[in-house]
Amino acid sequence: MTLPEGDVSAAAGEAFRVRDYEQMEREILRYMDDAGYYGRQSARARERAKELLDSRKSFGEAIEKLEERLRCAFPTHDFYRSFTSEMVARRIEREEGVHIPQPEELLERLAAAGYDEVRCQSLHVIFGQEYEKMLRQLRPFCGRFEKLLAGDPLLWGTGDYLRLTEALLARMPRLDRDEAYLFMGHGSAHPANAAYALVENTFRYHGAERVYVGTVEGFPHLDYVLSRLHQREIAQVHLAPLMIVAGDHAHNDLAGEGEDSWKSRLESEGYQVQTHLYGLGELGAVGDIFVDHCRRAAAL
Repeated sequence: MTLPEGDVSAAAGEAFRVRDYEQMEREILRYMDDAGYYGRQSARARERAKELLDSRKSFGEAIEKLEERLRCAFPTHDFYRSFTSEMVARRIEREEGVHIPQPEELLERLAAAGYDEVRCQSLHVIFGQEYEKMLRQLRPFCGRFEKLLAGDPLLWGTGDYLRLTEALLARMPRLDRDEAYLFMGHGSAHPANAAYALVENTFRYHGAERVYVGTVEGFPHLDYVLSRLHQREIAQVHLAPLMIVAGDHAHNDLAGEGEDSWKSRLESEGYQVQTHLYGLGELGAVGDIFVDHCRRAAAL
């Protein structure tokens, strides 16, 4: 059991979070007194462990696939991995014993090693908080290299939206008249969150009238998507993440068994739900977009 903040809470999942220490004490007593409850929670813990292993495998495979695409496009370059997310870096170091540096630490190493050109290719989906954070981390090093370049995130120009939605439509199953497809983006309070609404509008441009996009944080939220699903005679909803990696959000917030997951919410509304847990990083077209952005990387 864990309180609802921090890395442990994110890893544990909804079934093992408590509001406060009083609830934690009650839960401990219930574990001790109720063998059936203890057995059910043990089964949930095993399932959660499997979800985490699957999400870490998906994480590694998606990132490695993108990195390999970039290596092929830039065969004379050396490649290094860095994360803007301290939480992700800490979790990997704690659980796998692998240290992945923050951009500042890595750039210090590269400057000391005598590199004169550095291309920093973001693997973010939108020009949001994490991408802006990356740029802030890079700018103090502008005078340390002859060239310090930054590539755009996945969704930048109109062509990126068209290429991404075309690739997603090619992978999706053909929808019957009573079926809809719903993508889950991460979302944030950043103005760039408007990109998710543009993704849905680009699906409409392709004639895909029953494909929707919602976000975990910010707008368009799930309640808004549900209000639009109710306007159509939809019986089955396909769910998939609109994220580079099908990680914890995909396995927990989207497809988890907790009552607040999108799958559970849709089922409670009477829809049949089918989940598709693949990340955008697994699509060749997404790798091609990142390669093009890296080629056009601009000086800071």
